[in-house]
Amino acid sequence: MSAKTQDRSLNDLRLDVRELIASWRSEGRFVPRSDAWLRSADVEFSKELAARGLIGLTWPQPFGRGASNLARLAVTEELLRAGAPVAAHWVGDRQIGPAILRHGTIRLREEILPGIASADFLFCLGMSEPEAGSDLAAVRTRAVQVADGFELTGRKIWTSNAHRATHAYVLARTTPVDEVDRKHQGLTEFIVDMNSPGISVTPIVDLSGERHFNEVAFDRVHVPAHRVLGEVGDGWSQVMEQLSFERGGPERVLSTYPLLAAVLGRLDVPELRPRAGRLIARLAVLRQLCAQIAERLDAGEAPGQEAATCKYLGNAFEQDVLDLARDALAAGVEDLRPEFGAALLASPGFTIRGGAADVLLSIITKQELA
Repeated sequence: MSAKTQDRSLNDLRLDVRELIASWRSEGRFVPRSDAWLRSADVEFSKELAARGLIGLTWPQPFGRGASNLARLAVTEELLRAGAPVAAHWVGDRQIGPAILRHGTIRLREEILPGIASADFLFCLGMSEPEAGSDLAAVRTRAVQVADGFELTGRKIWTSNAHRATHAYVLARTTPVDEVDRKHQGLTEFIVDMNSPGISVTPIVDLSGERHFNEVAFDRVHVPAHRVLGEVGDGWSQVMEQLSFERGGPERVLSTYPLLAAVLGRLDVPELRPRAGRLIARLAVLRQLCAQIAERLDAGEAPGQEAATCKYLGNAFEQDVLDLARDALAAGVEDLRPEFGAALLASPGFTIRGGAADVLLSIITKQELA
């Protein structure tokens, strides 16, 4: 495909998304908000995207359209800029589908991918645990092998949208930590039905009374053997690869874009304009970094260092958008208050989810040294 043809194709995708967003906005069917990819879920909106072939966009036929990751970037940028309600399908589309394509059996692909692409299957991530912090290798959830599969026992926390999810991706220990040389060994990935007996979901309500996070408990939950994702015991290398999908996308840059757009549209404080200009320049650079990561993914690579860099710099940018909005409010721009409040409520998670800042710096430093 020539550069001109590709640009035209990407522009057509953007226009398709803008048309859908404009239609929903004109009907009052959603209110733009910051952090929409985690905090704003509407299954019907996801199903409209699915009907247009915009979920699983990069997946090969018959599961998707076989488009490039640059094409997916064009779609996701438009959705995040608009603060659209995309949280229902986001995790399945962003990382579970690609992980199943890379490591799943034919049976697992045929069983799960059509449901994600149609927005019938909604995923949550069973990674973080109450006593593990940002150290995924410290997970304690156990998976014990039985005659026809595995039994999961343990707890996961800060599990976004688990109360809506039909399925969970779960990272669990299949070999006890005292039987491996390094704690990163002996971990396995599973695809789990959320309606399985033995699963309980407890809400974690935020300061506004909104339910977004959850704690999920597994009490001897049976998982069929074919629901192992990849190789038993090889979960660590696979999850590190998946984090390239999770950390390097525009959601690590554009979580506060609706707030930034509101500030730029109302900013009449001359002394704040240079700061706004610097933010716009930084955003242009971050978008280019996202595009470079997409190109690496299209080449079949897992750009872990670039993704960690994107998330680290993107989180700093998102926080600086909040600082600008706070100062604009202090200078008298009162009608920013709703947008600022929504972004501020989401902001404590920016530098934690997907890897804390010190973890990201460690990844960047180690790969540079290597």
